[in-house]
Amino acid sequence: MKKRRLVMRTIILLILGAAVAYSLYANLTKDTKQKVAVGEKAPDFVLTDMDGNKHRLSDYRGQGVFLNFWGTWCPPCKKEMPYINNQYQQYKDKGVQVLSVDIQESELQVRQFAEHYKLDFPIMIDTDKEVMTAYGINPLPATFLIDKNGEVVKYHTGEMTEKMVREFMEKIKP
Repeated sequence: MKKRRLVMRTIILLILGAAVAYSLYANLTKDTKQKVAVGEKAPDFVLTDMDGNKHRLSDYRGQGVFLNFWGTWCPPCKKEMPYINNQYQQYKDKGVQVLSVDIQESELQVRQFAEHYKLDFPIMIDTDKEVMTAYGINPLPATFLIDKNGEVVKYHTGEMTEKMVREFMEKIKP
């Protein structure tokens, strides 16, 4: 009787272990094929910024676009935002546009963040994660460098230094 219970418990534990392993594998590998690859045309989107202006990616054809996905809760995002803003001031008149996309946070949170860091570039909120899904973003922060022809020339995930931001903007300057 005890041997039978031990065998049953062992089988149940093995089945549960296999289910957990499969779930982890499925979650870690999903959406990896959705990420936009270097050399591909960047998916077009339309989002509204904090001032009510609509931004369509394709409207920036002919300019370089520094497309940054972030969140107010993200420590690396907090660190790199002043760098992005500083370089935006240097490159906005040289044909480089920053489009900043917050992922699914309230307008109040994002507005307070932008005011705290004195951000000047357009900030949009992807409320339903459509753009995030189209670009296959995970984790944050994530940045796509898009050239004047609308093609992705670089994808970077993780924190950036000011030097990196400058080099990235130089790379997409028309």
